Amino acid sequence: MRVPDADLFNPQSVMDSDFSPGGASASASVDPDFGFAFDDSNFSDRTLRIEIMPDLPETKSDGGGCCSIADWARNRKRRREDFKKENDFIGQSEEQILNCNLPYTVDGVTYENQDEEAMAMVEESPSDIALNSNQIGNDSIYNNDSSKNMDCSKVLRVKTIHISSPILAAKSPFFYKLFSNGMKESEQRHVTLRIHASEETALLDLLSFMYSNTLSTTTPTALLDVLMAADKFEVASCMRYCSRLLRNLPMTCESALLYLDLPSSVLMADAVQPLTDAAKQFLAVRYKDITKFQEEVLNLPLTGIEAVFSSDDLQVASEDAVYDFVLKWARTHYPKLEERRGIFATRLSRVIRFPYMTCRKLKKVLTCIDFDPELASKVVLEALFFKSEMPHRQRALAAEEANATYRRFVERAYKYRPVKVVEFELPRQQCVVYLDLKREECTHLFPAGRVYSQAFHLGGQGFFLSAHCNMDQQSSFHCFGLFLGMQERGSVTFAVDYEFAARSKPTEDYVSKYKGNYTFTGGKAVGYRNLFGIPWTAFMSDDSIYFINGILHLRAELTIRQ
Repeated sequence: MRVPDADLFNPQSVMDSDFSPGGASASASVDPDFGFAFDDSNFSDRTLRIEIMPDLPETKSDGGGCCSIADWARNRKRRREDFKKENDFIGQSEEQILNCNLPYTVDGVTYENQDEEAMAMVEESPSDIALNSNQIGNDSIYNNDSSKNMDCSKVLRVKTIHISSPILAAKSPFFYKLFSNGMKESEQRHVTLRIHASEETALLDLLSFMYSNTLSTTTPTALLDVLMAADKFEVASCMRYCSRLLRNLPMTCESALLYLDLPSSVLMADAVQPLTDAAKQFLAVRYKDITKFQEEVLNLPLTGIEAVFSSDDLQVASEDAVYDFVLKWARTHYPKLEERRGIFATRLSRVIRFPYMTCRKLKKVLTCIDFDPELASKVVLEALFFKSEMPHRQRALAAEEANATYRRFVERAYKYRPVKVVEFELPRQQCVVYLDLKREECTHLFPAGRVYSQAFHLGGQGFFLSAHCNMDQQSSFHCFGLFLGMQERGSVTFAVDYEFAARSKPTEDYVSKYKGNYTFTGGKAVGYRNLFGIPWTAFMSDDSIYFINGILHLRAELTIRQ
């Protein structure tokens, strides 16, 4: 974008027109390629002197850098444990020296700048930092009393690069503030930056990108290093570029978990959101059928658990099973009760959809020591209120969470369909069970499928409903069948009166279809192969009287025989 009457080497004029808050032109046009001007004194107004310091012993790699995602993750973890906060600004008469390690925040806790290495300068201008000033001859030495991991006497080598302040300022709010803060430092022609040896390549790649808008490196580890540098220097365009390249590389569980474990400053950046979304989606798809990967999922870190159990498509028997698994995971990874309660309060309770748990399991939540009593009461009451809502209101609550990360009111693709149960003790033990099936679910039953309800209880025994697509008695056509079964409980016998009913148009009231009685033994089931007395095609037709707003409403009444 051309700015009339703008001083090309005045960062203020460039930023006011092209990068100032509220400006839209930066995102509306393609960034020009200034690659020809990189490190060219003819197109530069300042000199960047990069002092390369030795890495800490613990962070040195065995070879020429990390060659795999695993190596990169291990190296970053060591840096997180070993690096100290270093925010030293040393201003000398004609030279500004920046020693660049920043604290960052993860989950509300401030850490030292350990895994970002020592690459990014502090975001505040020197005027924003409390500095001690000592006059030595004609030099002013500024020091904020940070730790001195970088010893000036141990400079391995020095690289000098010619830079253009307008170009860097236009790409980065950090450099814009650095070059336009109005202080003496912003007018200096020489800036010295101290970094560790492991950061050199990423910094040079970032500076080159700010001119050319492209990177020569394509390996995951190198892109991650540049991404971290771009985050610290607030180069959003480079963060988007790295994120896109990483997203296009083959995803693995290892890389997906690493992307989700990046520092919060990176994770919260809009530029990285597509990458983290892709990582979450990869894990959710891989572990969609959790029953096949129970041990593997049990060993996932917290970020992995959140990604898997936040999915609507999780194939799990019921939300009760989700609760049991998450509880088991928490007890494995957080053996101390206080820590476990804390992680449930802040993270894990959000991935459990309590409104779809059975009332029997919700009662156990109230007495579970792993939950703070106040939290347990809150989630159970919320679940019960949701269960008491009319179906249209439940759908409205679910719709409100359509774009939310944690969707407590959205029903998953449970293997066992949720039911509503009303129980009576007097004058006879009885329960009324409501089962709703979507038209799409019924469509998937053809030609020989079946879907089971969650278990419900009567007289201490567990029962379930199962809907089938099967052949009629004469095997002449497919039809819809409904069956009532008792869970396996040894040789116990149980006599029950039962009645099946379904809502139908035009009244939309429940209409009784069949009544009967049966003496159950463990594992047995009874029902009707053709509940509605019509072929499958008529049952599923667009003008079917049994689907109301795309939902089939079924009811079963069970009474213990005297």
